[in-house]
Amino acid sequence: MNLTTELAGKVAVVTGGGAGLGAALARVFAQQGAAVATLDIDGAAAERTAKTITEELGVPTSSARVDVGDGESLAAAAWHVQETLGGCDVLCANVGVQQFGAIDRLTDQDWEWVLNVNVLGTIRTVREFLPLIRERAGWRRIVLTASSSVLTPAVRMGAYQTSKFAVTGFGETLREELAPEGIGVTLLFPGGMATGHLESSVQARPAALGTTSVDMDDLTAMLAHRPVGEADVVTPEHAIRNLLTDLNSDEPYSVTHGSFRPFYVARRDAMDAALNRMEAS
Repeated sequence: MNLTTELAGKVAVVTGGGAGLGAALARVFAQQGAAVATLDIDGAAAERTAKTITEELGVPTSSARVDVGDGESLAAAAWHVQETLGGCDVLCANVGVQQFGAIDRLTDQDWEWVLNVNVLGTIRTVREFLPLIRERAGWRRIVLTASSSVLTPAVRMGAYQTSKFAVTGFGETLREELAPEGIGVTLLFPGGMATGHLESSVQARPAALGTTSVDMDDLTAMLAHRPVGEADVVTPEHAIRNLLTDLNSDEPYSVTHGSFRPFYVARRDAMDAALNRMEAS
């Protein structure tokens, strides 16, 4: 299957498209000839991404400010995409905020913020754009951004990792439900990237939930528990180098990068051992 042929004339919608991984996702679809809608809580950043893509790649683009924590905002964004680009063939639900902290120090407000954006925000995004996807025919895909931390959890990341476990469960169920319609669902598991994710997370927290910050003690504890090697922090563009191939093959999972295989294998082996004990009893 020729990806350029498949994506030319399609429409890709990317939340978190103003910068970082989202901007890289928007660009990779545009490079294959797809029109792109960039949505972001930073509307100006979304507009800059869209404008640059049109200028450099010549594909139609659209942009809008959207807060995935607000259902009405997402509904308005779906209407905007329908009006400006005519529909949606590929949806990347890519928004996620980060909250470090030991489990016993996380407040109700911390949990409310992270779960509302990362989990309910993903669910709302799919809910609003799925009708547009269903109206299209042929090659259609949904990409949900999880995290490599789901495969190898680390300390001081309980809220974030819990949210991404939930996204993973949601995505796996969604894949099963949409398979009969020919709509593929792929879970993307990115590792660390050279982006402004931590800073943008702090800025995106609603004032009503109180301020937050990145405590260096939490970062130190997390890195001591899961050391970061040279392969663990890359550019977003490098991270998604295999994504289109994975989508083309309708793979359920796409892992971007990282040196965490030994931790994942130990976890998998522990689960296998639990199954063995159960079956032997």
